Amino acid sequence: MKNHSSPEEKATESRRSFIKKSATAAAVVAASKSFITPVYGQNQAPSPGRVIGANDRISVGFVGVGGQGMAHVRSMTEHAGENNVDFKATCDLWTKRIENSKAYITDQISGAKVDGYDDYRKLLERKDIDAICCSTVDHWHTAVTVDSMNSGKSVYVEKPMTRYLSEAFDIYDTAKRTGKKVQVGSQGSSDLKYHKAAELARAGDLGPLVLLQGSYMRNSLKGEWNYTIDPDLRPDNCDWERWMGPVHDKIPFNAAHFFRWRKFYPYCGGLLGDLMPHRVHPLMIATGNPEFPTRVVCLGTNAFDTDKGTPGAEKRSVDENTQLIAEFPSGMNMIITSSTVNEQGWTDTVRGQKATVYLGGNSVELRPERPYSDEIDPQTFNNVGAGESIHFHEKNFFDCIRSGKEPNAGPELAVRVQTVLSLAEMSDRMNIMCLFDEKTRKITTGDGKVVDPITYGTLPLS
Repeated sequence: MKNHSSPEEKATESRRSFIKKSATAAAVVAASKSFITPVYGQNQAPSPGRVIGANDRISVGFVGVGGQGMAHVRSMTEHAGENNVDFKATCDLWTKRIENSKAYITDQISGAKVDGYDDYRKLLERKDIDAICCSTVDHWHTAVTVDSMNSGKSVYVEKPMTRYLSEAFDIYDTAKRTGKKVQVGSQGSSDLKYHKAAELARAGDLGPLVLLQGSYMRNSLKGEWNYTIDPDLRPDNCDWERWMGPVHDKIPFNAAHFFRWRKFYPYCGGLLGDLMPHRVHPLMIATGNPEFPTRVVCLGTNAFDTDKGTPGAEKRSVDENTQLIAEFPSGMNMIITSSTVNEQGWTDTVRGQKATVYLGGNSVELRPERPYSDEIDPQTFNNVGAGESIHFHEKNFFDCIRSGKEPNAGPELAVRVQTVLSLAEMSDRMNIMCLFDEKTRKITTGDGKVVDPITYGTLPLS
């Protein structure tokens, strides 16, 4: 996986790729007829994969079986009968995780035969695997997802969809071309209360939408994401070079970065990559008509030095407190706040000109605005939704593979969400306001200057 190109050459190639996609963005049908080699993709025509009927069993392979990956292993094995799935293989760059995940599945499911791989491409060669669950570090999401679709497999990929914006369009374009299903792992997207809010919005009960409001807040004495460092991890039992992958600022083996990667910009956007996707996906669903943003601005700081709470922990480079504001073509705005230094949040809210919807717990409450109280009746819907259940989000993915429907956090929604998140990171780190044109996929500043989307090697700590 070595890349001998200079940072300038890689940045130039990324810009060329992005411009090329921009020029053809409006011609989706034409683009779908040609094969575009992804960053790490195999140079071959996409495989159609197996046609899966309504009652067919779906065979699954896991790529990345760390903390979140094992959460999916546990959930999917627990509900294997309900979802009519079985498990063929696991893959990781650390041998301990490969063996632990294999052992867990075979212990839980009698007669299961599970193979282990340290290279996901070998797993993708398997013709008996229909779907991949990708829970790798963020900078591997695109390679695994695109290569999986090109090998005929649908993909459940953990959030965020990608590390950088151009990669999101790689996944989106590949999904359109191959017809494979993609579910991004923001499980709140399968909480039915947001879909109920969308029904109300589409029915016109809120009038024109004005503002989305949400938050994801935490507070930790030890500093968020300072996970335990397993002393069993060594350079001789993990593929550190492959783990670094497309990252530009490569470093020697570092166990703290392996386990605590969400703290560092080369691998993750921090709050924008880990917590905010859980709010942005479902709130955009609640509009009934998710849009690409037209303007995004974001402010963030990491002045609180919470890493002092964990002895020996390296100071994070990502924010500890972030506020995101986005504007959409309809005139609606969205404000999301996220923090790892204060846990007091806001109720998820969809504000319209005629009424406001409050989304709390498992209820949906519509309150008319005072000037429209004679036109709009108050409504409350209780026992709606099931919270952020991984199981229900996984089930939606498998159901959509069989039915052909768009998953709750499929590419149409996810590419719009990732555009918001990626522009927010650019705004915060580059100290600019980002304007976006969905037809050309161009980014400009307020004075009309074109800005290249950031990618590996664009900024320090990438």
